[in-house]
Amino acid sequence: MTVSTDRLGHTAGWAETEAAPATPVAPDPAAAAFFDVDNTMMQGASIYWFARGLAARNYFTTGDLARFAWQQLRFRVLATEHAGDMSQAKDAALAFIEGWRVDDVERLAEEIFDELMAPRIWAGTRRLAQRHLDAGERVWLVSAAPVEIGRVIASRLRLTGAIGTVAEVVDGAYTGRLVGDLMHGPAKAEAVTQLAAVEGLDLARCSAYSDSANDLPMLSAVGRAVAINPDGALLRQARQRGWEVRDFRTGRRAVKIAVPSTAAAGLLAGAVGAGMALQKRRRLR
Repeated sequence: MTVSTDRLGHTAGWAETEAAPATPVAPDPAAAAFFDVDNTMMQGASIYWFARGLAARNYFTTGDLARFAWQQLRFRVLATEHAGDMSQAKDAALAFIEGWRVDDVERLAEEIFDELMAPRIWAGTRRLAQRHLDAGERVWLVSAAPVEIGRVIASRLRLTGAIGTVAEVVDGAYTGRLVGDLMHGPAKAEAVTQLAAVEGLDLARCSAYSDSANDLPMLSAVGRAVAINPDGALLRQARQRGWEVRDFRTGRRAVKIAVPSTAAAGLLAGAVGAGMALQKRRRLR
């Protein structure tokens, strides 16, 4: 597990989304909030928007993007996210990152966040995160996306830090191997538990937010679970368990923009990898 912490003030927030509390609040060192990213903190999948940004910069074709986005929709609708599919996602992720420079990826992630991701942050979810910050609690993003992307999002939103999928780096470049597994399903719960041990958190005093039943292990690991824009399976579980439900989507539910699901995000990464192969492993500039 790799955890990245924002160097900006932890309690700083977007003034336009939440007013500062009237009186200072003493930090609660044992409490924190954990937010899934895709379809929870932002509309769609962060890796999808990252790929869109790369396509706009001619790193691969929009046809590759559309083909793999449709494949991800099929995986989500048919609920075919089995172990074999996760293995395929992991292999695709390897193709995506091999040979890329870490500083280039971070630079592009910053540019693409500002262009494509920032307008898709759910204002309601952002307010919930700010309330935790205003209460003196730390707030972490937990995502299957590469931790570098999660770190950029956390920094831009002025959150505490990010937990994400970790790629091996040698001499500042990705080797094409992952460190551990994709940050998905039970892996998120394990990472949150490890972080709690390191940071001295009491999970019973922590909160977790997600849109997907895939994150039930993480939601079940904390004292307060909240379903945000929930899929059908999570909505049923939330009702059975008495969890709070928040839905910030407008119009008829179910259709989410940027359809890629978190678990299948590695498949879209494969589209990027395929495009890079067509570019003869063109180095980022």
